[in-house]
Amino acid sequence: MEIKTADYYVRYDENLATIFFGGFLRLEGVDAYKEILDLCVNVFDKQKQISMNLTDLQFLNSSGISMFSMFVLKIRDLGDAKLAIQGSEKILWQTKSLKNLKRLMPSMTLEFI
Repeated sequence: MEIKTADYYVRYDENLATIFFGGFLRLEGVDAYKEILDLCVNVFDKQKQISMNLTDLQFLNSSGISMFSMFVLKIRDLGDAKLAIQGSEKILWQTKSLKNLKRLMPSMTLEFI
């Protein structure tokens, strides 16, 4: 599964059970992120233990952060979910925003590379 544009990509690697994000995600409104959210939910429906690698995601606007929050809340409420997120300590928005996702799902693993 992959979504790719000139500005960003979202790609699922089944062998690694990891969704990779890269580029600049600045879609307008939460509804514009529906395709990406659907990809994440579909992956999770097939595999209850996944990783999300955001180390190449240079920019994410507030609508994108909301989309990630909705995803984390959705899988947290399922109870048996295991989620690991890898971010970059060199990208300022990640060091701030990803910690908030950890607050939404304390069992989530958060690692900065």
